[in-house]
Amino acid sequence: MRGENARKAGGLLLLLLLAVLTVITLTVPLIDRLPGRWTGWVLAAVLALAAVPVLALGPALWAGNAPIEASAPWMPSLGVGLSLRMDGLAWLFCALVLGVGALVMAYSAAYFPPGRRTGFYFLMSAFALAMTGLVLADDLVVLFVFWELTTICSFYLIGLSGPGAARPAVRTFLLTALGGLALLAAVVLLWVRTGTTSLSQILGDASWTQDTAFSTTVAALVIVAVFTKSAQFPFHYWLPDAMAASTPVSAYLHAAAMVKAGVYLAMRFTPAFADNPLWGPVLITAGLTTAVIGALFALRRHDLKELTAYSTVSQLGFLIAVIGVGTPQALIAAAVHTLAHALFKATLFMAVGVIDHQTGTRDLRRLGGLARALPVTATLSALAALSMAGVAPLLGFVSKENVFEALLHIPHAPWAGPLAAVVAVGAAALTVAYSVRFVYGAFWGGRPARTDTGRPQEAGVLLLAAPAVTALSGLVLGLGTTLLNPVVARAAADATGHTAEPHLALWHGLNPALVMSAAALMIGALLVWRTGAGERLTGHSFPSIRGTAAFERVHAAVIAVGSRTADATRTDAPTRHLAVPFLLIIGFALVVGLQGLDQGPPAGPTSRPLDWLPVALVTAAVLTAVMTRSKMAALVLVGLAGFTTAVWFLFLGAVDVALTQLLVEILTVVVAVLVLRRLPDRFHRVRPSRTVATATIAILTGAATAAGAYLLTGRREPSQVSRHLLENAPSDTGGTNVVNTILVDYRALDTLGELTVLGVAGLIIIAVLHSAGLTANAGERSALSHTNPVWDSDANTVIMRTVARFLVPLLVVWSLYLLLRGHNAPGGGFIAGLVGGSAFALAYLSAPSASVARIRLAYPAIIAVGILTALASGLLGYADGSFLRPLHADIPLPWGGYHHFTTALVFDVGVYLAVVGVMLTALNQLGLPRPRSHMPAPPPPVRGDAATGGTR
Repeated sequence: MRGENARKAGGLLLLLLLAVLTVITLTVPLIDRLPGRWTGWVLAAVLALAAVPVLALGPALWAGNAPIEASAPWMPSLGVGLSLRMDGLAWLFCALVLGVGALVMAYSAAYFPPGRRTGFYFLMSAFALAMTGLVLADDLVVLFVFWELTTICSFYLIGLSGPGAARPAVRTFLLTALGGLALLAAVVLLWVRTGTTSLSQILGDASWTQDTAFSTTVAALVIVAVFTKSAQFPFHYWLPDAMAASTPVSAYLHAAAMVKAGVYLAMRFTPAFADNPLWGPVLITAGLTTAVIGALFALRRHDLKELTAYSTVSQLGFLIAVIGVGTPQALIAAAVHTLAHALFKATLFMAVGVIDHQTGTRDLRRLGGLARALPVTATLSALAALSMAGVAPLLGFVSKENVFEALLHIPHAPWAGPLAAVVAVGAAALTVAYSVRFVYGAFWGGRPARTDTGRPQEAGVLLLAAPAVTALSGLVLGLGTTLLNPVVARAAADATGHTAEPHLALWHGLNPALVMSAAALMIGALLVWRTGAGERLTGHSFPSIRGTAAFERVHAAVIAVGSRTADATRTDAPTRHLAVPFLLIIGFALVVGLQGLDQGPPAGPTSRPLDWLPVALVTAAVLTAVMTRSKMAALVLVGLAGFTTAVWFLFLGAVDVALTQLLVEILTVVVAVLVLRRLPDRFHRVRPSRTVATATIAILTGAATAAGAYLLTGRREPSQVSRHLLENAPSDTGGTNVVNTILVDYRALDTLGELTVLGVAGLIIIAVLHSAGLTANAGERSALSHTNPVWDSDANTVIMRTVARFLVPLLVVWSLYLLLRGHNAPGGGFIAGLVGGSAFALAYLSAPSASVARIRLAYPAIIAVGILTALASGLLGYADGSFLRPLHADIPLPWGGYHHFTTALVFDVGVYLAVVGVMLTALNQLGLPRPRSHMPAPPPPVRGDAATGGTR
């Protein structure tokens, strides 16, 4: 019983952990209002406190207890839930994400000068949240969501560094997004094949792995995702390219965040793919290739940050290769090297930041002899570099020996182990060389010739504290490496499904791994001696293809192919776009009509005499609209056709549809008039042949549609869907207006999407008009200022202003009334928003000038509040198990009785605000006077003759 209670408490702790990280991320804008560097310290403290309970869960896992699980509803109709699971592997990565994250946040607070950096801290917090969710996810869909969130965060964090980082950010995003698409395909295939999204169930289900073709396809997709995220050949180039980001971003991305996501995914899927013929050979081959290539490139770099980035590529190659071996001992090596890599890589990147911060440069050609000026930084860098080179007694020595041992015993073929071991020793020797290049070149390679800050001085304690923790941790864990045995044993067991007995120690006697390690150190020392710590290699031009250049060529080729493909249909002529749907309508109507001919005309009357009145009005309006050359007249006639259609809907009993149509027509006319002010008054002339062609298409479309409608009238009973909605809407939603309940209850997700599109459209209106220079100063009055009553707005709007004084408040009240009653009677958020927008339109039209009519409300904020309100009402649905599920309650009224309240009303409020905000946007942006350079000359005014009283 006690164990069960402990597991439940642990599960709640996992949910609480994600909740805390989410809240702290969302509140970063508020925290960043604190003075000085407090934001970084606060976030560091939160991540450190979050790591404490995670670390406390470790001993129970190492003792062999079952994984800790938790679940919360998310999309129950799809079988997808917020399922979390912490086993030994997830614990290791979660501890790294939170621990290193806390140190990097503290480092950032000291690294950056005082000031607000809301974007940086928000994205770094979101990065920590995404990585934590990724390693804890036990649902494939949840895992994919967090996987993509890491991609988005890295894109913005790289782009924050300035204009020069824009293209590297785009390259990184496109490449890692490609891996995300591959992972999405794998998720869908596994979901369809197994019928579940539970990651633990999928990995434990042997049925799909028995189909070799299927499992190989999924393995290939996962490999693409792993390689793009963890910078494996041939996708290795994005990681050095991402060095445009600031140093704290690089430290977190390389040590515990972005690149570790691919390592984690590879380790997590090892049980399913260990015996797959594609998995092991591809991971081993690509991993060792990456290790060698990354090491060679690192040895030839002058920029310390770039050198460290390529060293990350090389070390990730070791990790991927040893994961590809797939044995329990290999996964033990992967686990311990993951920890060692996080510690020495975080130290080195933060040390690079200290050097840059204190000297103003990262170029080895301008550095040297800094050990005397920066003794603490030199010591910490040396500890990290020695660990990376695999020198005892540091943790990197232990992990490198285990990697050698695992690669030497590859089970795939007898010759594979020795060959891989030789390549690994070569890559390790290069590692020794570039490690020496980093430390010797910066700290002991002579006296600094030039620096941007004069004689450098040692950094302060606050800046050195974080790298000191990571560097000393590598030393302490190396000396006490036996303490890690239960940690890596549980991680490897959960990664492979098989129990393994680790024997981590600094001394195992004389064995092949020790010989390989000694060989790597000696060959590395020889390389340092023969190449001058790599300096002589930098002058050689080795034949190579730059990854960024290859990406740009491929990207340009894809864009070119897309442009040529689109050229077949690209046109600005509306007729070419409209021809296709018109022809499809004609064909569809003819097919339906021909199928209905054998049934004869519909039985009974299909219309009433009153129906022919709107038909006649619509026909007259349409015929007149197509013949007039005046755009204003055409607008009025099209509006008349729309009004008549609304009346027709009213005759048919569709009150909601009729009211919506009527309001849309009113506001369309208002907005269209504002647009027409910026266009020529008349349509241009067209050739007679074009007139004949368009008229023929229009007549055929109308005739075919009319015939189809006539033949289909009365031929079907209400569908099963409509019958279900009519019968069940009151009990399901508590509302009797089925039209509204469909929008805000049954299809609320669609409505939320449409609402978002509507809000984006409002923002686009602002962006397009401002970018095109078509908006004027809000205080500028129109240039049309004349004394004749026809042009004098103060004189010709008296009647409208008088009416508006009483009608505008009534329209606002009516809109609120429609909003509140929409769930049970004609109305709803959309209709109410249109009525409210009509009130503002009337206030605008009755004003004496456009500048006076400007409604001084923050309409972009109103749009945003509307969308967020609708989204918040959807989040309330989680209380009943699903996003956007309405909650219902009967609320007692003060005067007696009850009122049925539903959160669908809150959703409708969001719709109302968004619609009103978009209307305000159109009125304010389109209605403001244009800049004078864009305004046409006014028509000549009619002037009165002062002497004769006549006109001329």
